[in-house]
Amino acid sequence: MDKGRIKIVGMGPGREDMMTQQALAALDAADVIVGYTVYLGLLGERFSEKEKLATPMKQEAERCRLAFGEAVKGKDVAMVCSGDAGIYGMASLMFGIKEELGEEASDIDMEVIPGITAASSGAAVLGAPLNHDFCVISLSDLLTPWELIEKRLRAAAEGDFAIAIYNPSSKKRRDRLRRACDILLETIEGERPCGYVRSIGRDGEEYRTCTLAELRDEQVDMFTTVFIGNSQSRLIDGRLVTPRGYRI
Repeated sequence: MDKGRIKIVGMGPGREDMMTQQALAALDAADVIVGYTVYLGLLGERFSEKEKLATPMKQEAERCRLAFGEAVKGKDVAMVCSGDAGIYGMASLMFGIKEELGEEASDIDMEVIPGITAASSGAAVLGAPLNHDFCVISLSDLLTPWELIEKRLRAAAEGDFAIAIYNPSSKKRRDRLRRACDILLETIEGERPCGYVRSIGRDGEEYRTCTLAELRDEQVDMFTTVFIGNSQSRLIDGRLVTPRGYRI
């Protein structure tokens, strides 16, 4: 029996109109869709008849093995990730699991389908905060030591990058954004324009602009993406804008 294929699909925020045509085509063609329970719940009526297999949070490796198990049976599998599958997504883990499985998975074709990540979709809501050199940093220390996150924050501040921050807070890490702001404030002035967007592309979407000093005391959650401008960023018509240097 021929083995199936796996497409690792970035589904953006989850709304059909914010998925790429390539992502929609991959989901349409799939025999089974595998993903985190919450993400599968975001898929609309278009995919309601598809077979779906889910695992909860913190069972990412099991989810990948589930996808390979279906592909071994000859099925075409779509492994869905929010945002982009290769940006804090499942793509690298899927390649790692394939390597671990060895001969069992060697004939399975894998393709990564890009999606709209929160840095770009959130930036669009705020205006144009990432229109020059920028970096993306996650404050989650589940897989990255906090000491390394601190080092990256300091390097970003010293390099005058605009910064997009993922995973700024959670129930167990409520102080992470405050700590990150304190680190940035060692180098960056408190009046630096910033902003954040909550529930990007989903029900209840909201955004706010503020200064870095004000951001330090903001209450955010895991569904929020934070943006910190560089030294040239400013507010224009209420939107956070980082100019690229074109002459006007």
